[in-house]
Amino acid sequence: MIIIENCAVATVDAAGTEYADGHVVVGDDGRIAAVGPGSYAGAGRRVDGDGCLITPGLVNTHHHLYQWATRGLATDSTLFGWLQTLYPIWGRIDAETVGAAAGAALGWLALSGCTTSMDHHYVFPRDGGDVLEAEILAAREIGLRFHPTRGSMDLGQSQGGLPPDNVVEDTDEALAATEAAIDRWHDPSPESMLRIGVSPCSPFSVTERLMTEAAALARRKGVRLHTHLAETDDEDDFCREKFDCTPVEYAERLGWLGEDVWLAHGVHLDDASVAKLAATGTGVAHCPSSNARLGAGLARVRDLLDAGVPVGLGVDGAASQEASHLGEELRQALYVARLRGGPTALTARESLRLGTLGGARLLGRQDDIGSIEVGKLADLVLWRLDGLGHAGIGDKVAALVLGPAAPVELALVNGAPVVERGTLVNADAAGLTARLLRKI
Repeated sequence: MIIIENCAVATVDAAGTEYADGHVVVGDDGRIAAVGPGSYAGAGRRVDGDGCLITPGLVNTHHHLYQWATRGLATDSTLFGWLQTLYPIWGRIDAETVGAAAGAALGWLALSGCTTSMDHHYVFPRDGGDVLEAEILAAREIGLRFHPTRGSMDLGQSQGGLPPDNVVEDTDEALAATEAAIDRWHDPSPESMLRIGVSPCSPFSVTERLMTEAAALARRKGVRLHTHLAETDDEDDFCREKFDCTPVEYAERLGWLGEDVWLAHGVHLDDASVAKLAATGTGVAHCPSSNARLGAGLARVRDLLDAGVPVGLGVDGAASQEASHLGEELRQALYVARLRGGPTALTARESLRLGTLGGARLLGRQDDIGSIEVGKLADLVLWRLDGLGHAGIGDKVAALVLGPAAPVELALVNGAPVVERGTLVNADAAGLTARLLRKI
């Protein structure tokens, strides 16, 4: 057993239970055995959390791991211009590059307080090897819980899409490869460390047939659906011109709304679209830093939450959000909400909920992770908040969300350490860096 005590505790349970001085106990089955105020009398490995706050591990709900190898390009472009610059580069990636990029990206995510991450991979060069396997092996090395989605693009420029023809797949091949990935990798068990989703890329890079048949495939296999939607004005214009409807109306037409669907970004949503997402239980992965980096706009997070739309946080691909620090997205989400709606638009505790239980809900894991409750999987982060950068902030949750990036004293996944005292347990950061630099 691991007994973490003498620390502040933010459980993020339904009641928002917190303890100024409490404990969390992890059983030898990798689940939370106890949580409460004061110390714990049982035997086990004791971790002194003096000066720290323990929270559920953060859940990253939108990313493109391979993009860690192409950071710092097209830094002043809109989304469409950025994509047109990077598509030709991405068309040359291979499994070695993706493995190196994924290792670096996932290692950095772990150091930023992330214990579960999805990935949206949609570029599959014909001679690139098994890029999906490469990132799955990288996640195993770091020790994170992983929800990769098998993406796809089949709408090239010659058919009116945005990506060059040499980076898109044949529709039937993409569907067959997606089904094969589910059959090979997906683990639906409650303790699962690896679940596969289905994720055609976007309305401007995927045909209607692929979107429709991918949704049918996912539901036949019992896995979740993910895609980009309503990220920019350009996308909104594209949907209105090509399909004579809004992006959400287009998604509904194709069967892409429902409790098994979560959409990346959701920045440009009218009132009817917000209501439709709420009525169908469709989730939104909010990526505030990426939206700011690309100048995409301010998502309507307060309106989405008030309507009952499930919302989580994502760092997005590292080529459009070079920091890729999930802990910092807590602050960015709060700032963006307040820029749009004023100082009461989002509280620090609501932001923490977005990054934990909100993200777990998008991935269909709210019964397993996302809050500190007895019986849930022990995906936990102990944040050190007694250094110079946080000194004087008495409210530990406010310190975590509003203060500078907090060092991770301990991060557990399934009760196993993946970060201790700001250092990766299962991988060497210098080695991950060197491997990446050899591939870019």
